[in-house]
Amino acid sequence: MRLFRSVCLLLCVAALPACATRAPGLSGAAVPVADAPRSEAETLAFAASSDDERSLFPLSHSFLPARRSSLAGRTLSVASIEDIDLADGEVVITFDDGPMPEKTPKILDALAEAGVGATFLMVGQMASAHPEIARQVAAGGHTVGTHTERHPNLRTMSFEAALAEIRRGEASVAKALGEPPAPFFRFPYLADTKALRARLATEAMVPLDVDIDSKDYFRDAPDTVMARTLGVLQAKRKGIILFHDIQARTAALLPDFLKELDRLGFKVVDLKPADEVRLASR
Repeated sequence: MRLFRSVCLLLCVAALPACATRAPGLSGAAVPVADAPRSEAETLAFAASSDDERSLFPLSHSFLPARRSSLAGRTLSVASIEDIDLADGEVVITFDDGPMPEKTPKILDALAEAGVGATFLMVGQMASAHPEIARQVAAGGHTVGTHTERHPNLRTMSFEAALAEIRRGEASVAKALGEPPAPFFRFPYLADTKALRARLATEAMVPLDVDIDSKDYFRDAPDTVMARTLGVLQAKRKGIILFHDIQARTAALLPDFLKELDRLGFKVVDLKPADEVRLASR
C-alpha cells in the first residue's frame, strides 16, 4: 500500500507542469503559463500584417475604446470629403487650435463621460508645446488631424508658402504624437483656396468644413454659446460642429451640451481615416 501511494504521488508531481498549461475543465485547451514570454501579436488584440500596412496609419489608433452610450453614433470611414454623408440627427464634433492645458483635459473628461468621440485639429506649435496632452487626446480614441503650424490665413500667402505651412503643422503634430496624425485638415479661419484644396485632394488629405460654427471665440457666457449652437443645429438637423479646445467657455459648456444632444435624440458620429478602419476591421 505504501509503495502504491508513493507511485501515485510521483505521478501527480510529474503531471503538474502539464496541468499548469491546461485550462481547468478543458481536455485540450492549452493556455500560456503566466510568466511565459508573449509575442506582440499574441499580446495585442490586433496586429498589422506587414510593414507596409503599419505605415498606413497610427497602429495604436486601431485599439479604440468602446463607445457604448445612447449618444454615440456610427463610425464613418473617410477617404474623401464625399464620405462625410450625415443623416438627419447626426453630428460630428470637432475642436480646433489646441491642445491647451486645463481646457483640453476637461473636454476629454466630458467626452469620456458622454461616451462619444471627437476630431481634434491641432496647431503644430500647440502640439509641440504640449505633446503630453496631444498624446492624451489620441489615447482617448479620438481622431487627431492638423490645422497648420502657426494658424495663419493661408489666402494671404503664396501657394508654396501655404503648402509649407501645412506640412510643418503635420510634422509637428506627428512628432508630438509619436505617430502620423489622421489625414484630416482644417483651414484656419476657414480660409481655403481652390488650388490648395485640389493639391490636398491629390495627397489623400481631407479638408474638414464646418456646418455649425459655435462661435465660442466670442466673449459670450457658456450658456449663450450653447444656446446659439443648439439653435443652429436644430434648424439644420445635422452637420459638423466647430468648437475650440483653447476656450474655457467651451470646456465649461460641453457636459451640458452633450446631455442636451442626447435628450434631443442626436447621435455623435466618429470620423476615422479609411485605411485605419479597413485594417482595424480585419
